[in-house]
Amino acid sequence: MQHYDKDSSSKVSRKKQKRPSPLQVKRALGTVGSSLEAWRKLRGLTQAQLASRAGLNRDTIMRLEKGEGGVSLENLLLVLRALGLQDVLPQALDPYESDIGRLRADEQLPKRVRPRSLKN
Repeated sequence: MQHYDKDSSSKVSRKKQKRPSPLQVKRALGTVGSSLEAWRKLRGLTQAQLASRAGLNRDTIMRLEKGEGGVSLENLLLVLRALGLQDVLPQALDPYESDIGRLRADEQLPKRVRPRSLKN
């Protein structure tokens, strides 16, 4: 959608402002990207071959390996599947694989979580 800027008569394109990612997230993106690149190379695959196996385009593989954001979770899982690593991420996110999850395994998960009052 375009509109005219009030200060000038030039057309200005309205784009969604991208919020900057926290530094820890940027670092994690870089680490994941480097790891994916290493796995691809260990499997002896080019970016084009991996893209073909995952059903994606090469640009998506490049963005993942560079640690750029904006790649969907589904696309990441397709790449992991193509590398033979489809179970790694779901297993890493399994709460019962963590110390705190195992400690609380006997507790029943609530159906809904409401914010706690900050007053106390």
